[in-house]
Amino acid sequence: MASNESMEMYLETVYILENSHGHAHVSEVAERLEVSKPSVSKAMKQLRSQGLIDQEPYGSITLTEEGRKISGRIHKNHRIITLFLQDSLKLDPVEAEENACRIEHVVSDEMVKGIKEYLKAKKIDFK
Repeated sequence: MASNESMEMYLETVYILENSHGHAHVSEVAERLEVSKPSVSKAMKQLRSQGLIDQEPYGSITLTEEGRKISGRIHKNHRIITLFLQDSLKLDPVEAEENACRIEHVVSDEMVKGIKEYLKAKKIDFK
């Protein structure tokens, strides 16, 4: 894969699909991320080699315990940033979501902590 950002996007997508219906498939990931199936297959091979997913040959993809931990953190940060952008900058939900998707890969843990404090102070539930 090209970058850590790519890995995170693939992991988060598998996380969302797995939470939706128990597993993911290459075609679902490709459709959701608007990439080719060969690109997804290559990414899944790398994630499998890193111990982050399990994949049956030409079958379902599920997260390992470590993969679930990492992808859960990515997804939670995405949600936190989206809520922050909606509340603080008054972005509409679609624009906030699109920007959060870009931002989530480069923010520091301290920034996420600060955003959480902001949301807590505003009594906005992000869990």
